[in-house]
Amino acid sequence: MIGRRLTGIDAARGVALLGMMATHIFPLYDEQTGEPSWVGLVFSGRSSALFAVVAGIGLALLTGGSQPRSGRALSADRRGIAMRALIIALVGLALGGLETSIAVILFHYGILFLLALPFVGMRLPKLALWAVVWLLLSPVLAYLVRPWIYAAIDPSTLDTNITWESFLQPATLLVDVLFTGFYPALQWLSYLLIGMVIGRLRLGEITAQVGLVAAGIVAAAGAKFLSYYLLFDRGGLAALEETASGRLWPLARMMDVNLAGVEQTGSWWWLAVSGPHSGGPLDLLHSAGIAAAVVGVCLLLTRARPNLLLPLSAAGAMTLTLYSLHVWVMSVTDALPEPPEPVWLFWISAVLAAGIGIAFVRLGSRGPLEMVTHGASQLARHGSRTGK
Repeated sequence: MIGRRLTGIDAARGVALLGMMATHIFPLYDEQTGEPSWVGLVFSGRSSALFAVVAGIGLALLTGGSQPRSGRALSADRRGIAMRALIIALVGLALGGLETSIAVILFHYGILFLLALPFVGMRLPKLALWAVVWLLLSPVLAYLVRPWIYAAIDPSTLDTNITWESFLQPATLLVDVLFTGFYPALQWLSYLLIGMVIGRLRLGEITAQVGLVAAGIVAAAGAKFLSYYLLFDRGGLAALEETASGRLWPLARMMDVNLAGVEQTGSWWWLAVSGPHSGGPLDLLHSAGIAAAVVGVCLLLTRARPNLLLPLSAAGAMTLTLYSLHVWVMSVTDALPEPPEPVWLFWISAVLAAGIGIAFVRLGSRGPLEMVTHGASQLARHGSRTGK
């Protein structure tokens, strides 16, 4: 495995891409009963978390894998990552200007890359400690700060995708990106740090791959069981239903699918929630555990046959291009008088994503946006696009 691309990592990224596409195309709740749909129950929150965790793995691999670089080499790595972050954020700003119901992740993705820069030179033990501390304490800090934000900054969230116009509200933009938006960077940095911890392992070894599956399942299941115990057996949910948000929203249903946009104030019991996009420690632990298990499974399946998951790994090797194309397509379909059937739209999108990815793999080429990002990154690292 050493010295060649780990296609299992690309396959996991492909799983994340298809999962996010599913949540964008299919309804998250049954329109007739109001009950969560299977797509909402399975993919909501977990796909985007997998996307972020795999991003952290990529950062670790870019900076030396199990042997992180130091000195001038690390400085060059940081310049390259910063340039990647800039390009990704610019693409996110362009997509944010489209008329779409999708919460575009790319601007936040770029910010997360910048926030991860201080950690990219750390070795595994120190990085693991930071990841654990950040996962546990960042939700606490967010809970303490949010009431002040809601009182002091009006509006306290953008309630839309980030565009160039958002910079005209600098305070709102800052708190939206860090605390109140769909992907609050304060807590979401936990995913990148966990991904970097995974990327510091010897991922080509079967012990690491099996360990990721086992540890991921234990973490994901343990977080859910603990949350259930705290909320239902210890009275946490009843306390939350007495808060202002609890009286406004059907929390019991939303906890299964999506808590983004719910003001989590008025009770420390919010930190016991594991629902998607709640941003609490148990939500972060559960979704990061699922991500670790998916990565482990993909690595195991591609261990002997790197192309076994080619449709996924090929698409996962060019997610920036394919995700951007998907958002544009959804902006077009959202504007149609009669939206297409979700099942057909998803499978057409999935087949096209796999087909485009395989075509670029066969041509030995990166995707268009990946080529731009790689070239700019190499220029920032070495002063030339070739890195020489």
